Amino acid sequence: MYHVDLNCDMGESFGVYRLGNDEAILAYVTSANIACGFHAGDPATMRKTVKLALANDVKIGAHPGLPDLQGFGRRNMAVSAEEAYDLVVYQVGALQGFVQSEGGVMQHVKPHGALYNMAAAKAELARAIAEAVYRVNPELYLVGLAGSQLIEQAEKIGLRTKSEVFADRTYQQDGTLTPRSRPDALITSDEEAAGQVIRMIKEGKVSTRQGSDFTIKAETVCIHGDGVHALAFARRIRETLETAGIEVRAMSL
Repeated sequence: MYHVDLNCDMGESFGVYRLGNDEAILAYVTSANIACGFHAGDPATMRKTVKLALANDVKIGAHPGLPDLQGFGRRNMAVSAEEAYDLVVYQVGALQGFVQSEGGVMQHVKPHGALYNMAAAKAELARAIAEAVYRVNPELYLVGLAGSQLIEQAEKIGLRTKSEVFADRTYQQDGTLTPRSRPDALITSDEEAAGQVIRMIKEGKVSTRQGSDFTIKAETVCIHGDGVHALAFARRIRETLETAGIEVRAMSL
């Protein structure tokens, strides 16, 4: 029996600015990655999103990013390993406070955007993030790009991991995501995205932009909540997985 977690980045509104359709998407995912105020989100949004996730029986994770609201955390910054450690501890701790105050339990941590991608390639940065998560709570899962340094370094220190794949992103021949600066970075077709997900789960392979296959481990699938068609996309992916006989369940179950 195949099974997979379906996660979505959420809680990315800020002040009077609204982003995403969190309440509706929560009906289709099993894990929520909640922004912690650095790349997006604010205290009120964090609290509201935590409450929504708990009400929908969706597991909660912290989504720490670089301190870059204007760039939505998707621009690389020259942060040291020590700075990355502090950024992650600070943000995970902030969300942990909201989760506990609402009677919930945090399941995982998934770095956001540029922090995620830099840690996928840089062992020292990945190690710092993994240690930050472990020091806060060694029972948490660390979600990282399948085959990346983030997964490798976390496993070296005994932290539990979940290898993540993407429904709406294209891949390079080394298993990295196609940079968002390129026009072929995103998959906009529901059918193509669903097909890619099914193959990654059942065959352990993904087609790359160079025409070759890359072997991949798919334990959790990401859907981006800020996309124009995010709700329809989430619904289609969930339905396709279940039709294909793949059980959709949270990573901690």
